[in-house]
Amino acid sequence: MVRRNDERRAALVDAAIEVLARDGARGLTFRAVDTEAAVPVGTASNYFTDRDDLLTQAGARVYERLQPDEATLTRLRTAGRDRETYAELMRELVGRVAAYRTGYLALLELRLEATRRPGLREVLTERVRADLDANVAYHEASGFPGDATAVKLLVLTLNWLIVEQLTLPDVFTEAEREQLVAAAVERIVTEE
Repeated sequence: MVRRNDERRAALVDAAIEVLARDGARGLTFRAVDTEAAVPVGTASNYFTDRDDLLTQAGARVYERLQPDEATLTRLRTAGRDRETYAELMRELVGRVAAYRTGYLALLELRLEATRRPGLREVLTERVRADLDANVAYHEASGFPGDATAVKLLVLTLNWLIVEQLTLPDVFTEAEREQLVAAAVERIVTEE
């Protein structure tokens, strides 16, 4: 029984992500989530204490789904440790995040909503900071060129490139995006 409840909760959170991406934070209601998940009206309210709980769990789920798969992690462990490989990995990252369009758009909605909801802001700040710290720690242990500041600058640069790709996809062609990723790595990450 617990497994089924976990599966239903995950389906409801995934539905909330879809609603956030499509309708924005103001459109996120329990009824909208129930409709998107194709469950009886009132189901979402049985799984989440309030709208803040739903928003918070949607944010956590987006991050969970953005994690690289095992094949990518294996490739990371065995890849070269130069700027060219670094650029290839960053292109993969941009592609993976952009492929989960609704998740990233939902995350943008959550970030905007966090400016009005201190509890959500606290959760997102904690999660983003933990991800950033994990990326810096991985980078420092990996032997890739560059330092913690380079990692942070790449995160900021690539995040905006992803926003551009998802919201105004015709600003840059795919080839231009790939060139921009390579240029960002080349200019930000110095060989030591």
